[in-house]
Amino acid sequence: MQLEFSAEEESFRVEVREFVAANYPADIRARMQAGIAPNKNDYVTWQQILHRKGWIAPRWPVELGGTGWSPVQSYIFEEELAAASTPRVMPFGLTMLAPVLMAFGSDKQQQQYLPAILDSSTWWCQGYSEPDAGSDLANLKTQAVLEGDHYRVTGSKIWTTYAHYADKMFCLVRTSSEGRKQLGISFLLLDMDDPGVEVVPIITNNGLHTVNQVFLKDVRVPRENLVGEEGAGWTIAKYLLGHERTTIAGVAASKQQMQRLKEIATQELENGLPLWQSSRFRDRAAELEIDLLALEQTNLRVLCDENAGLGPGPEASLLKVRGTEIQQQITELLVEAVGYYGLPYDKEVLMQGWDGQQPVGPDYAASLMPHYFDWRKSSIYGGSNEIQKNIIAKAVLGLG
Repeated sequence: MQLEFSAEEESFRVEVREFVAANYPADIRARMQAGIAPNKNDYVTWQQILHRKGWIAPRWPVELGGTGWSPVQSYIFEEELAAASTPRVMPFGLTMLAPVLMAFGSDKQQQQYLPAILDSSTWWCQGYSEPDAGSDLANLKTQAVLEGDHYRVTGSKIWTTYAHYADKMFCLVRTSSEGRKQLGISFLLLDMDDPGVEVVPIITNNGLHTVNQVFLKDVRVPRENLVGEEGAGWTIAKYLLGHERTTIAGVAASKQQMQRLKEIATQELENGLPLWQSSRFRDRAAELEIDLLALEQTNLRVLCDENAGLGPGPEASLLKVRGTEIQQQITELLVEAVGYYGLPYDKEVLMQGWDGQQPVGPDYAASLMPHYFDWRKSSIYGGSNEIQKNIIAKAVLGLG
């Protein structure tokens, strides 16, 4: 199975590749290729470079700052960014909140928030999960009580990615306890610098600070920051999660990681022959690559549907499940490819690099085990894979 691109599409690929080569800052490139975790400035710097080129929002309408690209062009663009090891474009504003504002937001909300999302001057985080409401999102407890022209919000959110960087949060809150749980949920936009907002770091098992718990105590949110109707939050949440699950598949990044796997597995280590000489290892890598090619075809079909004006359907759940399973399997093979050199690591290396010190074993090995640990969470966020399988069983297979 092999994708065939037209001459025009290959010409576009060259254009993207040449732009990245000429404009990708060398310091950020070096850190990314060494496996050092990017910081907020790295993300914002790269996103603003893409914005100045007009390439930051391929899936937005042209009149709002989109590119007007075809689904294949958007896909080629993602492939080239992944191949160059650029920082990923943060999805919270560009591919999660923005489609919600376009579909459900008022004209004032679109005018107020979309330009700052486009130029990366506002960083957003997502307030969905709670300590007692993870996969069971409808069980959320964070309360929003309307008092005049403001809501008073009290509760907490957890696993909030990069909340410590964020200027604002889009947040699911409970505005009613009457009737079905889903009908009492609303979608609010709140400021992270409000004195009632407290961000508490959660250090994950790779030693890094990416996620947080956010405590909300009597946070005053203007009523005009309600997106859509009160009680429409569940419908909006499902719409947003469809867009999130499509991007979580990460096909372009997984293809880049497969190439990296082959490069590492074919190198000779000090203690023996390269693992690529093992037919059993090659078979496992080949099976994984076949699965990735099948996922790629499905991803392109979903992109074509979106381009035709169809929102993400249950197939987004399929992309999410298989995409994250493949991501995890690649990290497993990467660790296996370097053997015991992948076991010891220091989180400082992931944040600052080796700082001139000589690493033990291959210099790329130290980052592989932390990335293995980090990718364990991919099958949980965006709706756990178990929940996605239930959605597929009901909406696709007609079971239950």
